[in-house]
Amino acid sequence: MTDRVHRFLVADQAVRGQIVRLGSTWQALREHAEYPQPVRQLLGEAVSAAVLLASSLKFEGLLTLQIESAGAVRLMVVQCTHDFRLRGVARFDAARVTPRFEELVGEGRIIVTIEGEGTPRYQGIVAIEGGSLAASLTHYFAASEQLPTCVRLLANDQLTGGMLIQRVAQQGGMDLGAAERDAAAQTWELAQQRLAAMDPQQLLTGSIEDLLPGCLAPHDVRLLPGTAVRFECRCSPERVSDILRSLGEAEVRGILAELGTVTVTCEFCQRPYGFDSIDIEQLFAAVLVPGSERVN
Repeated sequence: MTDRVHRFLVADQAVRGQIVRLGSTWQALREHAEYPQPVRQLLGEAVSAAVLLASSLKFEGLLTLQIESAGAVRLMVVQCTHDFRLRGVARFDAARVTPRFEELVGEGRIIVTIEGEGTPRYQGIVAIEGGSLAASLTHYFAASEQLPTCVRLLANDQLTGGMLIQRVAQQGGMDLGAAERDAAAQTWELAQQRLAAMDPQQLLTGSIEDLLPGCLAPHDVRLLPGTAVRFECRCSPERVSDILRSLGEAEVRGILAELGTVTVTCEFCQRPYGFDSIDIEQLFAAVLVPGSERVN
């Protein structure tokens, strides 16, 4: 199941979830920057978290998981599309990096932004709390989604993975009866306990056939077909050109005059995009519209 995300549900129970494990995708994402071990671990957890969150998207779009803090990690951004193209980056103060989560992120917040064609932009913001990213995301679901959720995230230099379990209020479009609610509550409580107690090595390397029954037994767990996850930066010359246009012609020409060329480097994949004087001329070339003045 490496480099795949799977959704699952418990038959006849209002419990569902997602599980992800990334190997080569995690390695590819990390090739473009060097991070201290505590930052690598946090980024790995954030990468798995973004995939788990994106697996709930019901439309074509983009999910951005962002951490902003006053700690050593000033900014961390992970983006995952509906079809699981993934990228991420972290900005940190190397002199302040420690293994302690509280010092790594300090007083901060988690921002989850969801954007899609023809759908309203959604943004949820919660404070970082609970001593881990997983605990903070559990708080996010309680505050923003009103869904009881349990999250477990793990990462090392080779693998990153995570599991998310939720208790939902309805199943099959109908309200649950009292007996069903009691059964679902028992299943939910036991699932939380087992997920919290699960051996980290098992979550990262154990077979999915053992993981889910071990967490949700004796119930019938329905595993849905997995979907591949891959690292892919979405930068392009067109996107960079749009960024330069947004800066304005005067500012871009000022950079060109000072440096002789304008270079924009993608933060996610470190790919440089160079623009010489001819490129800049074309970038801001006049568009002649009949009956109108010059349009840039």
